[in-house]
Amino acid sequence: MNETKSATDPNGALWAAVLASGIGGFAVGLVVILNEAGIFVAPTLYGPAGGVSGRTTIAAVIWLLSWAVLHRRWRNRNVDGQRITGISVVLVLLGLLGTFPPVWAVF
Repeated sequence: MNETKSATDPNGALWAAVLASGIGGFAVGLVVILNEAGIFVAPTLYGPAGGVSGRTTIAAVIWLLSWAVLHRRWRNRNVDGQRITGISVVLVLLGLLGTFPPVWAVF
């Protein structure tokens, strides 16, 4: 049986996952900057990996929580995909920027 989605079917669950990925990417950069600035020290969860294990774990938890919250709120709604894509790309780029050492020197 071949089923197709109509334009009126809710698409919120899909866009919740996309925006959550942007939030998770931003969280990595934010946690790195906060750690390097000495505002928040991420714990070392796995010795050989050092502090990066704590930073990425915190970012992953933020990603999962944001996904759960957004999915719950948007699962039965239609969401503007272009807007969410733009926001997600900006968040990922900001997160990536936050992981570069020259950016840490600013703080």
